[in-house]
Amino acid sequence: MYAIVDVETTGLSPAGEKITEIAIYVHDGQQIVEEFQSLVNPEKKIPYRIVQMTGINDHLVKDAPRFCEIAKKVVELTEDKILVGHNVRFDYSFIRGEFKSLGYDFQRKTLDTVKLSRKLIPGRRAYGLGKLCKDLGIENPSRHRAAGDAMATTHLFELLLSIDEHPEEIKLNGFQSEISKSLVNELPKEAGVYYFFNKEKNLIYVGKSINIRDRVLSHMNNNLHKKAVEMRAEIADVQFEITGSELLALLLESSEIKKYQPIYNRQQRRTFFNYGLYSFEDDNGYLNLKVMRIVDELNPIFTYGSSQEGKDHLFRLTEEYELCQKLCGLYETSGACFHHQIKQCKGACIGEESPDSYNKKVNEALENYHFDHQNFLIIDKGRNANERSVIKVEHGKYKGFGYVETSDAIGEMEPLHDCIKAYRDNREVRQIINSYLRRNKVEKILKY
Repeated sequence: MYAIVDVETTGLSPAGEKITEIAIYVHDGQQIVEEFQSLVNPEKKIPYRIVQMTGINDHLVKDAPRFCEIAKKVVELTEDKILVGHNVRFDYSFIRGEFKSLGYDFQRKTLDTVKLSRKLIPGRRAYGLGKLCKDLGIENPSRHRAAGDAMATTHLFELLLSIDEHPEEIKLNGFQSEISKSLVNELPKEAGVYYFFNKEKNLIYVGKSINIRDRVLSHMNNNLHKKAVEMRAEIADVQFEITGSELLALLLESSEIKKYQPIYNRQQRRTFFNYGLYSFEDDNGYLNLKVMRIVDELNPIFTYGSSQEGKDHLFRLTEEYELCQKLCGLYETSGACFHHQIKQCKGACIGEESPDSYNKKVNEALENYHFDHQNFLIIDKGRNANERSVIKVEHGKYKGFGYVETSDAIGEMEPLHDCIKAYRDNREVRQIINSYLRRNKVEKILKY
């Protein structure tokens, strides 16, 4: 007997997120013999990005049962059955997490239809639930809802049962990706950028790491969320470019993602930037700036590794552009800010400077992410011991990077300028350079 399951959740990790919907179809190997569907009150706010994807919002689950109220039913339906799911580890980990919070050790045998599909119906263009069902003619009008995805998984499972009546006996180890272990083992343990391609040789993802091999291996073992599993199933080839320097890896990754826009990079945020700079117009028409934690449904102007890094940036902007500390969230007062008292603010905080005049300065400040120096070269390690990397910034704009022999990195400046390959300047790359230089040491910075 099988219990085919799908859950929708408030996020990706069972450690801090909760189930918002669950569907279970009990299957005897021939047909569905019992079913259960329910919204679940997660007792926490559902993030906007999840609402956009699933349609499940706070209002919808307000009067739904909590998981503790349906836990007994889940136990009864799944007892002595094999838990089946598409990337079942995701669903199983969330169900186990919910039971763990209730003091109950929920354990079931599991069967993953992703791995099973790769074994029994090889050669498909993709093995994510949506694309695989489309290829096989399985309809799912309720994608990203528990009942719809569970029913689609049930139809897929019935197809797999028609190929092998005892799928639980099939050894599924090794069927997680098209990529061969030998190819992964040959990847360098060095800093650089890596590229994932699917079977059609389309670029689907670009990433960077200080250790390319270890980072690719982490992708191969990532079961934390469905998107990671879907991407892993599509990977057929890996290419890479060694950069030597971690900073160059960051810059090249940014450039390549903007150039190729791989499907699994879209709308991706850097996890090490947890704080963002946001702007809003107040009731008096003045643009306000504020550093705060990243909000999923809002796009930050800049992002930072810490709140302090963001505030330091804002303090520099207020001094350079004569912005108001109060309107930048740096000085709490009901009256004039401190800078106005020392005549460094023209009085936007108390209406002495017009909104048009002040907002023009704000927009000018946000247009550029300034460096400490206008013209400089960053010299750091290269791709081997006989080489150094060079990054060029001129007139406050990123110009690109290149490599020179170690001997050329000492003495005349001409070889350092001549080696530069041009790359496009933008806010993000200036931010990457600034943020990296504040946290890390490089071999040298040459001002010119």
